[in-house]
Amino acid sequence: MSLDLHAIYTDLHAHPELSWAEHRTGAVVVKHLGELGLEIVAGLAGTGVAGILRNGEGPTVLLRADMDGLPVEELTGLEYASRERGVDPDGIDVPVMHACGHDVHVTALLGAVERLVATRDEWSGTLVALFQPAEERDGGAQALVREGLYERIPKPDIVLGQHVTGLPAGTVSVHAGAAMAAVDTFHVTLHGRGGHGSRPEVTVDPVLLASHAVVRLQGLVAREIAPAETGVVTVGSIHAGTKSNIIPAEARLEISVRSFNDATRDVLVDGVARVLRAESLASNAPREPEIVHGESFPVTFNDPEATERLRGVFRGVLGENRVGDLGRLSGSEDVGVLAAAAGAPLVYWFLGGFAPEPWTGPIDVFDPDLPSNHSAYFAPVIEPTLSTGVSALVAAAREYLG
Repeated sequence: MSLDLHAIYTDLHAHPELSWAEHRTGAVVVKHLGELGLEIVAGLAGTGVAGILRNGEGPTVLLRADMDGLPVEELTGLEYASRERGVDPDGIDVPVMHACGHDVHVTALLGAVERLVATRDEWSGTLVALFQPAEERDGGAQALVREGLYERIPKPDIVLGQHVTGLPAGTVSVHAGAAMAAVDTFHVTLHGRGGHGSRPEVTVDPVLLASHAVVRLQGLVAREIAPAETGVVTVGSIHAGTKSNIIPAEARLEISVRSFNDATRDVLVDGVARVLRAESLASNAPREPEIVHGESFPVTFNDPEATERLRGVFRGVLGENRVGDLGRLSGSEDVGVLAAAAGAPLVYWFLGGFAPEPWTGPIDVFDPDLPSNHSAYFAPVIEPTLSTGVSALVAAAREYLG
């Protein structure tokens, strides 16, 4: 039989699931891995799935795809657009969309497995196809490792993966060394003293406190790290109050910090706590803020030797002018956790997913007019995105599978 990747992709795109809730997606994966004859290990950190193909002596290659969607309402207008909803960790009903392309990742990996199964007489070693839950929230890779991933699947000699993004379809981009930033997430509660909006003198307004904190936090990047370094502090969520004439008792912030080295990370992480405490003191808050350090991913570091080796492989498969280098990006990924836990090198590349006509810019620079990952309008073209993703994964795996 032959997998219908077009149908698999549109089905997954129409039925995304939030982090830790990828039950339907996992079942789709199990079904197709079973049809391809792989040994299946399910229930990894809840919803994760691995397919194993032992094919004689040789290295073990792990190909990884993430499965979860995002709490975004899709506005693409596609015939197969998502209309799904889910319940987030706070118990709130939210729309769900594959706004980061994880449906592409899953489909391309299934296609790569199918091709590697069909050509198993041409290579030797062990293939592990890992479908990971919860890349978008709370660190699915960490959970897999913490729960004994490599006691349930073979430990890899190399970890490989890809991420679809706003580059021309039919191309890939790979950067040696630090390719993506480390990330630290903070869940913050700022405490005030609630009361009537007409009597601010007897209250401590956490909305005003939060507003000052948001502005002051930007000074960490602007004034506390060197211009030659890179850092990002984003306050992505603020929640406070219920009515215009009620001063609430608390405000909640969600903060993301990104960095490329330990020194910058320490400045930003320590600075976030210092600013929040100082602004609370300045506002005469009744108590210090609650600061919970959430998910934390390391720098995504591509092994230089392996990266250059695969760059040549990609050029041979896709063409010299279809392989670029985006440089290091301030986005973050937890795939490096899987490699670090195995003591294995990592190569993680970007897959083009868009085809505006004509494409006039370079192949390794983002077009600002295209929807970015996490946008409600993020909609990769199906082809040649999927076929390129399959070919890249297969070529990379075969380079190590002899």
